[in-house]
Amino acid sequence: MNLALLTIVLAVGWAAATGGFTLPNLLLGAVVGAAGLFVVRRYVSRPHALPRAWRIVSLALLFLRELLLSALRVARLVIRPDLKAHIRPAIIAFPLTVTGDAEITLLANLITLTPGTLSVDVSEDRRFLYIHAIHVTDRDAFIREIATGFESRVMGVFR
Repeated sequence: MNLALLTIVLAVGWAAATGGFTLPNLLLGAVVGAAGLFVVRRYVSRPHALPRAWRIVSLALLFLRELLLSALRVARLVIRPDLKAHIRPAIIAFPLTVTGDAEITLLANLITLTPGTLSVDVSEDRRFLYIHAIHVTDRDAFIREIATGFESRVMGVFR
């Protein structure tokens, strides 16, 4: 990707993060973005940088979607007057496809940050991630949802 285009994208991201879309703020964002790109220029100019960036954005969007949906599911569960009759907590041994430390850590953190789920432990042989969920009706569907969602996107980011 062109470094000038990346500088513009970073300037707009800066303005969005700071909440001010004024010309001085956009220029400051461009300067900060250009300085950052200068530091990492040999990594950014690689041909695989753009597809990987899209995979990172895709993972972030999936996380935001899951965060919202899970928060709504948990809120719906806890506002019921007969909470104990409707929750089905479980600890699931999720078979890991990811193998690297960073991949496992990111997957575990994404799961923990999603309301209603918590990463409990990784098995000694690093083949399973133990996940506590507040409401599981179908174990296989739960595993499939994580495998096709978070895990596949995490693999896409790191590979």
